[in-house]
Amino acid sequence: MNYSVVKGTSYVLVHTPDMIIHNGTTQTTEKHLNPNSEYLKAIPNHIRTFEEAVNYMPNQVYIGNHKPAELKTIEQPWYDKDVADAKRDGKFGEIMPQDEFLGLIKIVDVFDLVLLSKEFTAEVKPKLEAHPLIKDEFVAKLKEGHDIADIEKFVNEQDAEGLYFDKKLIGCVKRAHDVDANLNAHVILENLVAKASGVLAAWHLLAKNDLQPEEVEYVIECSEEACGDMNQRGGGNFAKSIAEMAGLTNATGSDLRGFCAAPAHALISAASLVQAGTFKKVMVVSGGSTAKLGMNGKDHIKKGMPILEDVVGGFAVIIAENDGVNPVLRTDLVGRHTVGTGSSPQAVITSLVTAPLDKAGLKITDIDKYSVEMQNPDVTKPAGAGDVPTANYKMIAALGVKRGEIERTGIDAFIQNHGMEGWAPTQGHIPSGAPYVGFAREAMLAGEINRTMIVGKGSLFLGRMTNLFDGASIVMEKNTGKLDAGKGVSEEEVRGLVAEAMRDFASHLLQD
Repeated sequence: MNYSVVKGTSYVLVHTPDMIIHNGTTQTTEKHLNPNSEYLKAIPNHIRTFEEAVNYMPNQVYIGNHKPAELKTIEQPWYDKDVADAKRDGKFGEIMPQDEFLGLIKIVDVFDLVLLSKEFTAEVKPKLEAHPLIKDEFVAKLKEGHDIADIEKFVNEQDAEGLYFDKKLIGCVKRAHDVDANLNAHVILENLVAKASGVLAAWHLLAKNDLQPEEVEYVIECSEEACGDMNQRGGGNFAKSIAEMAGLTNATGSDLRGFCAAPAHALISAASLVQAGTFKKVMVVSGGSTAKLGMNGKDHIKKGMPILEDVVGGFAVIIAENDGVNPVLRTDLVGRHTVGTGSSPQAVITSLVTAPLDKAGLKITDIDKYSVEMQNPDVTKPAGAGDVPTANYKMIAALGVKRGEIERTGIDAFIQNHGMEGWAPTQGHIPSGAPYVGFAREAMLAGEINRTMIVGKGSLFLGRMTNLFDGASIVMEKNTGKLDAGKGVSEEEVRGLVAEAMRDFASHLLQD
């Protein structure tokens, strides 16, 4: 069977310290309920600089400068241990500073809702002009900027959302409608951040994988945001808006939502579309979330830590026709948390892990690496959520013991050999399976591993429409190099078959 292949990936982070205070849901809620709280007063003393965020090992792993296995060699916590060779630019993408990202938000705004001050515009424009992926025509969209007095008036009198840099107001996002709550300034900013980080990921995907924009025929966007108005709340379409900015002139697309599980659903959908021949190349892309900035900030500050949820994340993957080289996505080995699965840990792992493996007669140990919820334990452990990836690996191992595929004494060895330390920011969907796809592709091309399983999970009950849990998984496998010659016949072969059939028919007529 000619499965689709993972032809390239990209991963980006954006350091957004001021957005923690002004846009993260934990902080905005605190401002509303307790504006004079000690927590809000303490935040400025627990904010990392851009350099500190770049020098953070999990962030360096996310953009591809270090491998996940290296995290095992560093004692936790990691936030107080700098990386000697840390770089802003990575093999898979980059860590962008906040000022440049604010300029990018203005660039991707097509309705002139974003205003930046003249002073800030003059400072950031040269930086964006120097960025290798941002074209001059995009930088020109910044224009000259606006008077800060006008920006202050929009914030104070017309419910605009302020934009801050170095604790100073430098711009705003205007509301897009006077009464529509779906188009208020806060929502517009959330959506522009998701779009801008998604565009940045798309640009890196094209540049780092020698892809021509016109090759992409379909885009699936799988973040946790939703754009629309009062008549079609969440109608979309982030995918097409990102495709527009990325120059994907031959592409259409749509948004796919599934809470944290969305990236796994998107990979399955993209692989199926390409394998079916509907499209030759499909981009899966996702921007990040301002709402989750500083989500566990209170617990971090209580323990004297910096607020580690200070980055917006993004990623992109290109799925293409089988080339006999790149790793394949086994669409016949898909795990599904169905309506009837239930929510017990055993039921969840059975549906997502062992059910698809049983289809191919594979054991749990036949998967070299499991990419589950790869959340960074530096972030989650101080908040009382524990080490999320390790908890997942323990559940998989326990099921392996029950199936007789792992010795009870071999659980720790299984976690060591088939698991990984988490490194992804807690941006909801971002950690869910997707962060390892780029590393898995490289490892399979190098002959280091044969199979990985990408596992996504989602908390559908958060939407208050169902109490159901959700999840999906797919096996990614080293390409055998053998293509299915029986996939179809060429146009020339069809003409030959028709001509042969006509000759046979004529011969029968003459015999009659």
